Amino acid sequence: MDKLEKLFEMQTALNDNIFQKKGIRADDGSQLTMARLVEEGKASGEKNALSNTNVWLSNYLRALNDESRELGEELLWKWWSKDALDMQNIRVEIVDQLHFWLSLALTAGLDADKVFDLYSQKNAINFARQERGYSMATKDERENKGIV
Repeated sequence: MDKLEKLFEMQTALNDNIFQKKGIRADDGSQLTMARLVEEGKASGEKNALSNTNVWLSNYLRALNDESRELGEELLWKWWSKDALDMQNIRVEIVDQLHFWLSLALTAGLDADKVFDLYSQKNAINFARQERGYSMATKDERENKGIV
């Protein structure tokens, strides 16, 4: 198992532990699990605002945004100040972001292999855009639609 796969496994275990300890239920009243969220995220078909997928994508995005805010609060912007960066806490905030990013990926039905595949495809598009002199005028969102 590679490190990214292990991170996905560890996040699944943490989320399942939280769901169980907090008595968090799925939309049908059963015990929520990451396996269920992953399967629902992979499934085709309509997902409405009350679906487990939408609710938990929203929850995890809100948490990720808050961790981003916390990271931003660690950064220095007063150029006249004698304060110093707290790199230890900055690193922890970045890892906190990773926890919620992994949860988002899992809820969207992604695993380590699919993330790597999608990242590779999008990375190639980004390189091509840079080679063409990236701008809003040259950006073509159809390229993103071709990522599968």
